[in-house]
This record gives sequence, structure tokens and C-alpha cells, in this order.
Amino acid sequence: MKQILLVLLALGVLSGCSSWVYKYDIVQGNYLNQRDVDKLRVNMTKEQVKFVLGTPVVSNAFRDDDWHYVYTRRVGKTDELLRKEIVVHFTGDNLSKVSGDFDKPENFDTPLDAE
Repeated sequence: MKQILLVLLALGVLSGCSSWVYKYDIVQGNYLNQRDVDKLRVNMTKEQVKFVLGTPVVSNAFRDDDWHYVYTRRVGKTDELLRKEIVVHFTGDNLSKVSGDFDKPENFDTPLDAE
């Protein structure tokens, strides 16, 4: 009986030591980097933008002029949150502006047709 109580007590004490438990990273959204964003040019069509960046995470059913690409990663061990976002704005069917956490491409104002 004493051995069972000792084992249960030891298991209870060890369960409080959760630093050895593996916590995995939680990744959600569209992973993008600056190289992907640098491919964007003014007057690109929605299909061309979708080809370069993929399908947007957030879409508005009432207004299809702004597409939001959001990427989040929560690190399991430290619970640190990394969040990156880019919003592409369209005028009609053509790309007009880019905003968010990435740098604007230096060739953005040069349309693909002008090269």
C-alpha cells in the first residue's frame, strides 16, 4: 500500500515538471517572404496576383477590392507569436496598391507590359 502511495506521489510531483513536454509550433495562413512580394507589379490582374501569392486567407463577400494575406506562427516552447500581413488593393480587376508588413517592391510602379 505504501509503495502505491509513493508511486502516485512521485507521478504527481513529476507531472508538475512540464518543461520536458514537447510543444509544437502552430502555423496558420499564407507563408510569404519578401521575394514573393517583390514579384507584384501595378496593374496585375487578380488572377496574376493569385498565381504569385496564392489564395487570400481573408476575403470580403461584399467588397472584393482588398485581399488580406495573413501568416501567424506561435512558437510552442516560448508562446511567442510571429504575425506578418500584406494587403493588396485592387481598382476594378487591376492591382493598384500594396500595404502591410513587407516592403513595397522597388519595381512595383513599372507594369509588366512596360518591360
